[in-house]
Amino acid sequence: MKSATPKVLHELCGRSLVGHVLAASRELNPQQLVVVVGHEREKVSAHVGAVDSEARTAVQAEQNGTGHAVRMGLEGLAGGSADLDGTVVVVCGDTPLLTGGTLQALSATHAADGNAVTVLTAEVPDATGYGRIVRDNVSGAVTAIVEHKDATEAQRAISEINSGVFAFDGRLLVEALKQVRTDNSQGEEYLTDVLGILREAGHRVGASVARDHREIAGINNRVQLAEARRTLNERLLEQAMLAGVTVVDPASTFVDVAVTFERDATVLPGTQLLGASHLAEGSVVGPNSRLTDTRVGAGARVDNTVAYSSEVGPEASVGPFAYLRPGTRLGLKSKIGTFVEAKNSSIGEGTKVPHLSYVGDATIGDHTNIGAASVFVNYDGESKHHSVVGSHCKTGSDNMFVAPVTIGDGAYTAAGSVITKDVPAGSLAVARGQQRNIEGWVARKRPGSSAAKAAEAASRNPESAD
Repeated sequence: MKSATPKVLHELCGRSLVGHVLAASRELNPQQLVVVVGHEREKVSAHVGAVDSEARTAVQAEQNGTGHAVRMGLEGLAGGSADLDGTVVVVCGDTPLLTGGTLQALSATHAADGNAVTVLTAEVPDATGYGRIVRDNVSGAVTAIVEHKDATEAQRAISEINSGVFAFDGRLLVEALKQVRTDNSQGEEYLTDVLGILREAGHRVGASVARDHREIAGINNRVQLAEARRTLNERLLEQAMLAGVTVVDPASTFVDVAVTFERDATVLPGTQLLGASHLAEGSVVGPNSRLTDTRVGAGARVDNTVAYSSEVGPEASVGPFAYLRPGTRLGLKSKIGTFVEAKNSSIGEGTKVPHLSYVGDATIGDHTNIGAASVFVNYDGESKHHSVVGSHCKTGSDNMFVAPVTIGDGAYTAAGSVITKDVPAGSLAVARGQQRNIEGWVARKRPGSSAAKAAEAASRNPESAD
């Protein structure tokens, strides 16, 4: 990956690679779940504990092969492996597209066929570089896994490949691992050698074929990471569309795994829905919007907007070109308009902040209108302060509300005012200098200018000035 971040901690649609594998594995309802960690084990262990507190970790201090890794994992089981009973499923930590359904099918096949080991396989369009699955022509049992470099021409024609995911009889696995040798070019313990050991002992080796070969894809570089992201994104959007969500252009729409939808939500082109964002019934988001951990209410409209950890109420309107920062809460049928930024603020039912404004650390009541180019001045250089605007207020354009300040219900403020004191309910606040017109200033101070000439012409012809 050429990265300071361990490979399995790279993210894919809002979840780490190993996080995806843990989530799929949990669908098996395992009695125990162990993650074998090696490279950067402190970081990986901390992450595993954060995303799955019940998962255990086992350390593979020296990377001595896949068989050795499984031995370390078995030793990491509560109670160890001495009395191990049941099925052990081994999954790679860098296969984020693997689904719980495929693991369940693997486990079911393993139990139904009475196998000692069942290999998860897939039919791929190009098997170059992969280990081929060789089967018995009569029973269909797996007789060998042959690496590409060792395969004959006939074996290279096989399109069924090994995924590196297995279901084992636990007791047989423990015994077979004791017989794995290291007399190979790498001097390592190979897990695949267990298959030959079990077969030679007279046990059956079977296979379960994944429906979609992309599920078994491993991630080893950022090109493959991007390919996996595209595949998972397509899967998530397909699930949403089949559940009644309109996605106008899936190719330009991106979602995380924790995003949820209600039916008849619509996602317009160029939209990213990240984190645990939620779109309620009949809501419309986009185009060109990015929502992170944001909930959009039924019938709401969000256009060309960036939002973080915010709530957009039912039938509310946001944008275009709005920015909702964490803690923003919009009420029923409220409006955040063009070039408006809001942060840690509550906007009441039917209240409008239509144009060119900043609302920070404020509570605004119901059915209030905030004039264009208004700023809630919340920071004094050291601390943030809160302001309150009541219900049914009308504030003028170009107002500054210097926090902490309270505007009472039904109050008005004049355009251009800097409000530094509380305004009682039903009052009009005017906080600006008196206008003074200096007659003839242009002619005296800018003689010969185009403005002076226009003023002189207007004085000769007052009607044209009107």
